[in-house]
Amino acid sequence: MKLPLDECVPRKIKFLFAAAGMVCETVGGAGWSGKENGELLSLAEQQYEVLVTIDKNIRHQQNLAGRKISILIIHTASNDYEDIREHLPAAVQALKSIRPGQFMEVGSAA
Repeated sequence: MKLPLDECVPRKIKFLFAAAGMVCETVGGAGWSGKENGELLSLAEQQYEVLVTIDKNIRHQQNLAGRKISILIIHTASNDYEDIREHLPAAVQALKSIRPGQFMEVGSAA
C-alpha cells in the first residue's frame, strides 16, 4: 500500500509504516508542502491510496465521494512521535480494510 503522510504527522513516522510493509512518503518529500487539503488530495490520489493524518477536522472539510484515495485519521494527544507511535498497530490494521473514498479513524478518540 502506498501512503503519503500529511504535514501534521512527524516525518519519522514514515519509517514505522515502512517497517510494516507500506510504501510511505511525506507530503513535503513529494513536493506538496503548503497545499490545501482539496488540492493535496487531488495530487495524492494520482500516486497513493491512503492519506494518513492526525487532522481531526479533515472529515468535515473534505468530501471523498468519487475519489480513489481514502483518509486514515489517527486520533492522538499530540503530533509527538511517541503519541502517534502507540497507535501504529491499529493504523496498520485499519489499512488492511480501508476502501477508496472512505474515512477511517483509529486512536484514543476514534
